[in-house]
Amino acid sequence: MAMLEIQNVDKVYRSRGKAPVHAVRALDMAVKKGEIVALLGSSGCGKTSTLRMIAGFESVTSGAIALSQRRIDELPPAKRKVAMAFEGYSLYPPLTVRENIAFALKAQQLSRSEISRRVEAIARLVEIEDILDSFPRAISGGQQQRVSLARALVRDADLYLLDEPMGQLEPQLRAVLRGRIKGLLAERGMTAIFVTHDQTEASALADRIAVMEDGVLQQFASEKELKNRPANLFVASFIGEPPMNLLETEVAAADGGFRLSVGSDIAFQIPGDTLDHAARQALAQTKRVRIGIRPQKVAVGTGDVRVRVVSNQWLGDQSHVAGECAGHLLIAVTPSRIAARPGDVIPFALEPRHLHIFGADGACIRHAEGG
Repeated sequence: MAMLEIQNVDKVYRSRGKAPVHAVRALDMAVKKGEIVALLGSSGCGKTSTLRMIAGFESVTSGAIALSQRRIDELPPAKRKVAMAFEGYSLYPPLTVRENIAFALKAQQLSRSEISRRVEAIARLVEIEDILDSFPRAISGGQQQRVSLARALVRDADLYLLDEPMGQLEPQLRAVLRGRIKGLLAERGMTAIFVTHDQTEASALADRIAVMEDGVLQQFASEKELKNRPANLFVASFIGEPPMNLLETEVAAADGGFRLSVGSDIAFQIPGDTLDHAARQALAQTKRVRIGIRPQKVAVGTGDVRVRVVSNQWLGDQSHVAGECAGHLLIAVTPSRIAARPGDVIPFALEPRHLHIFGADGACIRHAEGG
């Protein structure tokens, strides 16, 4: 059973004298109880607007939002049983850090000792126990962000909303806190949604990731499924580091299957029996498609594709080799050091079974074998 249901939600911002901005379009999502979900996308994709509509700080233009089987989109924020950590902190300046964190707990009529215990426990988790008696103006931006996070997580709520919860923190501390926060959420069975533009953060914290672009939910799935079975070109190119190699190809029927050619330099034979009916039909009805292959699936030092090396980086545990062929830049990732310099011509192997195929509308019509 879903803890949170977002049903056909739209958000349109209107300003006098300006064209309306359609920030979120026909959004449908269901979040399970105890699930951790990331809203991932570039700036302006609609993820923060979505979070703020759930919290009640933005109205819903159309559609409905239900939490714990009750409709909440027409309720004031205080009635929704939602806790939120803001990207902009939103701390109370006259209150100390301790008082900011404890603020919501006092409304629950908990004992003074229980409030103190909870505040100190969450402060230790986010490493701010030494500033509990400081005021917000006297602490850094990163500390203020951790106070906002602590204030949300200390509450009893049906849903926890975290807007770029660790964006101001240094990488080492961010990595530590990711593990601690995920452990806390999982241990207590807390349902949480967080906004991020950081794929690493989304992968580390989330059970499922909702990829958004231009106000539209592109795909909602686990990190593994997003990488291995991207729904469309946007997801394929957005998810993964380095991004998927994408090539424009010409399609021709050949030997009971199809031949996909990138100019005269690269060609792939796709056997008909590796395609389902929909994929065969789609390829038969088009002259051009785009193909994608993950850099980790490109073999270096073998194969029929000759590339001119543009760059060769050793990152301590893997090499990233970029090469130019047929007007395209191809990137390969391999765990071995590669002895190649810019300008050298070396072989790459791109196997047809590792190809994703995308139609003219961008939708994926065939995934690589095994993902």
